[in-house]
Amino acid sequence: MHTKLLVATHNSHKTAEIRQIVGQSFEEVLDLNDYPDIPEAIEDGTTFEENSAIKAFGASSDLKEDLYILADDSGLEVDALEGAPGVYSARYAGENATDEDNRVKLLAELSQAGAKGKARSARFRCVLTLVKGGEKLAVFGGSCEGIIANEDKGEGGFGYDSLFIPEGFCETFGQLPAETKNGLSHRANALALFVDWLAENGGNIAHEVTIQPR
Repeated sequence: MHTKLLVATHNSHKTAEIRQIVGQSFEEVLDLNDYPDIPEAIEDGTTFEENSAIKAFGASSDLKEDLYILADDSGLEVDALEGAPGVYSARYAGENATDEDNRVKLLAELSQAGAKGKARSARFRCVLTLVKGGEKLAVFGGSCEGIIANEDKGEGGFGYDSLFIPEGFCETFGQLPAETKNGLSHRANALALFVDWLAENGGNIAHEVTIQPR
């Protein structure tokens, strides 16, 4: 078991998901709330991979400990909206938008586009960047296909979870138990690759690796 993993986020919901999935591989899973002196990264990339790297290296440059740093950039891509909100998922309705604000805007945009049935197809995507000692060790990708519900359903999860119905289910991520979501989500798929990588390499790797989504 490795000692510590620092998740480069202030989003405690995201940290909780990651901790539940990879917790057996680390004694502690921390996030930036445990390191208040590390400033928020400016996510000005145009892809999930760019923003994930920005967050990972930003935390690494300000961290005095030699820890594994894992940065997640993820979002929702809706086909009827030509892939929006994409990398702007967290701020779709504006820089200070709440999760509810973003969901309201998404439903309004879909209604305006006249998207019904299969036209509401979408996917969650996640890219994880792993850094240690200022060196990028690996990049992991995951995705989860589904459709957008007509209205909020369920109180669980966060972000767009109460609108997203994963393929093969009738309930949204907001309705499904956390254990179910954490077994099939975009982040779960990427984290499974991360855990496999840790088991195979133990962190001892001499070159960067990019592992494609499952």
